[in-house]
Amino acid sequence: MSRRAVSRRGMDPPATGHRGSVLIVDDEAYVRDSLANLLERRGFEARTAASVDEALQPAQLDGIDAVVTDLKMPGRDGLDLVRQLAAEGAPPILVLTAYGTVTSAVECLRAGAADYLLKPTNADELVLTLDRCLEHARRDRERRYLRGQKSGPARRGPLGVSAAWQRVMELAEVAAEAPAAVLLVGETGTGKEEVARFLHHRGRRADRAFVAVNCAAIPVELFESEFFGHRKGAFTGALSDREGRFRVADGGTLFLDEINSLPATAQAKVLRVLEDGHFERLGDSRPTHTDVRLISASNARLDEEVAAGRFRADLFYRINAVTIELPPLRRRRDDIDVLAHAFLADATAAQGKKVDHLGERTLELLRAHHWPGNVRELKNVVERGVLLEKGTSLQPESLPPFQPGVAAHSDDSLRLTEVKARAERQALFEALRQSGGVRKEAAARLGVDERNLAYYLRKHDLLGERDG
Repeated sequence: MSRRAVSRRGMDPPATGHRGSVLIVDDEAYVRDSLANLLERRGFEARTAASVDEALQPAQLDGIDAVVTDLKMPGRDGLDLVRQLAAEGAPPILVLTAYGTVTSAVECLRAGAADYLLKPTNADELVLTLDRCLEHARRDRERRYLRGQKSGPARRGPLGVSAAWQRVMELAEVAAEAPAAVLLVGETGTGKEEVARFLHHRGRRADRAFVAVNCAAIPVELFESEFFGHRKGAFTGALSDREGRFRVADGGTLFLDEINSLPATAQAKVLRVLEDGHFERLGDSRPTHTDVRLISASNARLDEEVAAGRFRADLFYRINAVTIELPPLRRRRDDIDVLAHAFLADATAAQGKKVDHLGERTLELLRAHHWPGNVRELKNVVERGVLLEKGTSLQPESLPPFQPGVAAHSDDSLRLTEVKARAERQALFEALRQSGGVRKEAAARLGVDERNLAYYLRKHDLLGERDG
């Protein structure tokens, strides 16, 4: 490559953020160094190799987002590199070639190169082409991820007209525009993922990927592979490279649901990525960079989990720059009609039924229920009702056999979260009874401070219990 392969027009603009990691392959040291310096000034991380063989050495491509290679080099040339890397599903490759070798450049494209530039090129053109190659690769990762997800009906946004829900959405509107990490707290089934998607679509990364991970559903032994990915052959059964969730969400939003379920070792590794934006895939010896907007959700009080030693304090402080507490459905009863009608429309469309409205007796029953499973329980009740209903109006006879204020008869009554909720409510009643309704004394009997007692009273809809 000629020393005039890259020309500059004016001063390089200052680097903004991390644009990607690039491997530069060229046999001339001056060209390698000048390209590396230029790209680093523009916000890239640069690594260099003097030949194709050096570029293919173990660990050389670890963490690399793109390759920039000269076409004509002694020994194996750029075309050889393109062919081998493309066959292995490597990162995008940008070929630099002289005027007289356009035909070879086209051959590189056919072999799998992402793009090529004619020499001499200028810095702006090089950076623009690299950005375009990286964006194309990012969208490919998103498409592969989405193809692997279960298809289903289109999701609707968060619904509600109650004052409690409007306060949630007002805070979400403000938080959406900020880059800060958001922690969503609430009982199981309160709609945390819907709010997380709202935050994403109203934020500055709306055109990028939204990647949701249920932390409770990932076995400990698969955590690193799921979150960070792995190289082919990194362990028994790793038959191909895998992109982890942090990589797929690069530039977008990563939603960690039930983050309180992460084991201690996983918490430490997530914290490291959030602190410096780097992680290592299994089988890699060099880090990969990622830039995600983190939204987390927990169905447990993380401050209490920290106090009990089950959750890292430093990770807790990292993920809760903004905390939004989602109220249970029993504290937003004005929303039951709105949600029930929306779920009815969804269920009839999905099942092909002609159940076009809710009977008044049905609505009365739904309004009176305690809804320990929250919005998710309401959705399941309506879906089951539509399935069993023979007429055009959903009647109580088609609903699960539950009584107002009592949980519907289902396996949910045996779930530990529901058993714990009933025990907590009973303990609160007993403490308030023994203390004559004096909250300070009730808190002392329960072994919590008054602030935490107030949280539990809100959680179980007992705020009407006043000091005696």
